[in-house]
Amino acid sequence: MTHTKHPKRNYYVVALILLTFFVISFLTNIIGPLVPDIIKGFKLSLTLVAVLPFAFFIAYGIVSIPAGILVEKYKEKKIMVAAFAVSFFGAFMLALFPNYLTAVVSLFFIGCGMAMLQVVINPLLRTSGGEEHYAFNSVLAQLIFGIASFLSPLVYSYLVLDLKDVSAGNPMLKLLSSLVPSSLPWISLYWLFAIVSLAMIVIILAFRFPKVVLSDNEKAPALQVHLHLLKKPVVILFFLGIFSYVGTEQGVANWISQFLYVYHHDDPQLIGAQTVAYFWGFMTAGGLLGLGLLKLMDSRKVLIGFTLLAIISLSIGLFANGRIVLIAFPLVGFFASVMYPVIFSLALNSLEEHHGAFSGILLTGVIGGAIIPLIIGWLGDHFGLRIGMFFLYLTLGYILSVGFWARPIIVNQTIRHARKQSANAPAEKKK
Repeated sequence: MTHTKHPKRNYYVVALILLTFFVISFLTNIIGPLVPDIIKGFKLSLTLVAVLPFAFFIAYGIVSIPAGILVEKYKEKKIMVAAFAVSFFGAFMLALFPNYLTAVVSLFFIGCGMAMLQVVINPLLRTSGGEEHYAFNSVLAQLIFGIASFLSPLVYSYLVLDLKDVSAGNPMLKLLSSLVPSSLPWISLYWLFAIVSLAMIVIILAFRFPKVVLSDNEKAPALQVHLHLLKKPVVILFFLGIFSYVGTEQGVANWISQFLYVYHHDDPQLIGAQTVAYFWGFMTAGGLLGLGLLKLMDSRKVLIGFTLLAIISLSIGLFANGRIVLIAFPLVGFFASVMYPVIFSLALNSLEEHHGAFSGILLTGVIGGAIIPLIIGWLGDHFGLRIGMFFLYLTLGYILSVGFWARPIIVNQTIRHARKQSANAPAEKKK
């Protein structure tokens, strides 16, 4: 009965998508913890090491729209398999040839694979889990994304520390020890990433994906679809929303440690690194609160409330004295937790068609994570880092505006909506 009522629902595919979010985070959010090892292993300057995350973010800008075109033509399953194949190639290349140039190219390829995946899985999550549950499922995906961000550094620590002593007889560690240069034990992670990518290809091939039947007006050529979408002001406005969010997230995370060092003389390797870790930890905790609130309130109200609190927290971090700043910056992460999934769900629920292509356009906005931290740095060089971080008020102000002007066709389902629907159901049956 349930399947005939909701033919598009496929919770096995929802589980696969959530697993994919976990893997995306596991493969990409390890860059930060690896930076000291990369500097030491390849003898790099800070500028050269900064090219590595830049290469990853630029991949989103280059690949997202073409990936949207490919989804329209080849469908979700083939693109997901291709994405993990690209990710496997990137990881395997660095595992085999560990040097700086390979690392840049490897991260670009992994970024391409992750961009392709996100173009597919966001609309697919909407289709498989139900449009009215999309905001909730998106925040759940963000929560799983955050959990993986915690686990990957732990796996990194386990591999790097245990590779120093393989006498215990662990066959996997013995094999890795023979493959990985003794001066670069962190390269073992990229062997693991290659294996994970291959495993995901096998898992995806075993899944049956839901069929999305296109109406006649959705069967336009891919280029025509994108030109059609780019003429819609709402598409550009939501693109700027994603650009502003990712720029804000990276702008805060990248500059917290330096800000604390310059204005509070805190040790970057101890207090600075710890505060950045709390930023990501608080973001995961904020996702849990967001999940609950989205079952009680309209997602636009949640976005407005959390953004205002993020602006207040940022202001305390920038202007307060004493230890309160060490809590204020992580609180920005806490309140930023719902921004990305809510903006994305509002965007896709504001159009009736071409969600794959629209998703590709939105994900191009991830280049905000490469551009806005550079703007903050440039302003910081000329006027001081505190003034540079004032730029974040513009991006947060734009995110705040989304909550006021967004007009989704389908709003997120709250407990109140669900009760109303169940109360109306008997009346409709009587008719």
